[in-house]
Amino acid sequence: MVVCREQWNVRYRECRERPVPARVLVENRHLLPREGLGLDLACGLGGNALLLAEHGLETQAWDISDVAVHQVNAVSRQRLLPLIAEVRDVIRFPPLKDYFDCVVVSRFLCRELATPIIESLRPGGILFYQTFTREKQGGVGPSNPEWLLGTNELLFLFSALRILVYREEGTVGDGWVGWRDEALLVGMKVN
Repeated sequence: MVVCREQWNVRYRECRERPVPARVLVENRHLLPREGLGLDLACGLGGNALLLAEHGLETQAWDISDVAVHQVNAVSRQRLLPLIAEVRDVIRFPPLKDYFDCVVVSRFLCRELATPIIESLRPGGILFYQTFTREKQGGVGPSNPEWLLGTNELLFLFSALRILVYREEGTVGDGWVGWRDEALLVGMKVN
């Protein structure tokens, strides 16, 4: 974990980008609950967490990088948002059961966390998930297949949810338009 944390710390120390929310969240923000508790899991610079907090959700943001967490908390304090980021190894310490009204995961994949993520949602809770696929149009994202989704794998991993939105276009049709290199899912826990 220390090696992984240090790698991400280096990346975020050198990063000059502003935090940007994931496309799955931006395009489907109308599905967000009006109130409640949100989680940006493996938050990075916290683009998703900032959007959740600006929407009015009390928000937690978790990441292994203390550099990223420090930056998220600084922005949160500056904007007076209901957002607290914390350093957390989400694989060793997954979210509690029946705790969140909304969970967002973007560009992070740990298949073993699928069930704990589903269980962390309260009934009616919404999951927004977006990450990289093996079937790629361009060279975007990681190359290690462990961190890439197979075809329709996101649907399989979260089949216990009511699927509200799903998109995965792979390399079909005109590869220069549409949704490429990633899959997205929005699902709701029904019980």
